[in-house]
Amino acid sequence: MLKLYGFPVSNYVNMVQLALMEKGIAYEYVLTFPDRSEKFLAMSPRGKVPCMETPGGFINEASVILEYLESLGTGKALLPADEVARARVRSLMKEIELYIELPARMCFAEAFFGGKVPDAVKALARENLLAGIATLKRHGSFSPYVAGEEFTLADIVFFFSIELAARVGQVVFGLDLLKDFPQATALLAKLHENPNVQKIVAARDAGMPAFIAATRARIAAGG
Repeated sequence: MLKLYGFPVSNYVNMVQLALMEKGIAYEYVLTFPDRSEKFLAMSPRGKVPCMETPGGFINEASVILEYLESLGTGKALLPADEVARARVRSLMKEIELYIELPARMCFAEAFFGGKVPDAVKALARENLLAGIATLKRHGSFSPYVAGEEFTLADIVFFFSIELAARVGQVVFGLDLLKDFPQATALLAKLHENPNVQKIVAARDAGMPAFIAATRARIAAGG
């Protein structure tokens, strides 16, 4: 059986878990936090989660794990059969990660944990976030899903990235990134109705207060 190593507050862990649940693949969830021990670095070279134990060994990085799960050919397909359509889904996934999730992540310390991000970093993050949202508006179909009529991996990356980015926009920049993006707002509402999403979100929300408190304490201590 596959083993998913991670913790419920990690949006990247949640991406992998949702794919597993949507595809109906049996797995064991091993509660694991980022770790620099020799044992964990042998499993995940950067000491990050998620990582996954497979019959052939460990694999890491969420996007790679998502592709691995799809390559198994088990359960519901989360990539289209047509190669060009598959490439478009992958492009959307990459664009959301590079131009929305990662710029927002640069400001997580200030948005969620009581830290302070340098002004130069915030300026770059703001510029990239606005450009990323504009890119998604141009490239996404939202009919009703990101890439078209079918739920794909792009929707998984979208869901676990866009709300965090919107929070950063609101708290750090005083911006409503979704104000003129009703298609994204509608898709978020639709995905929140998914029973698997609801289970993951419930676990995330239950673990969030303790995680925020621990992270704030570490930042305050200079860790």
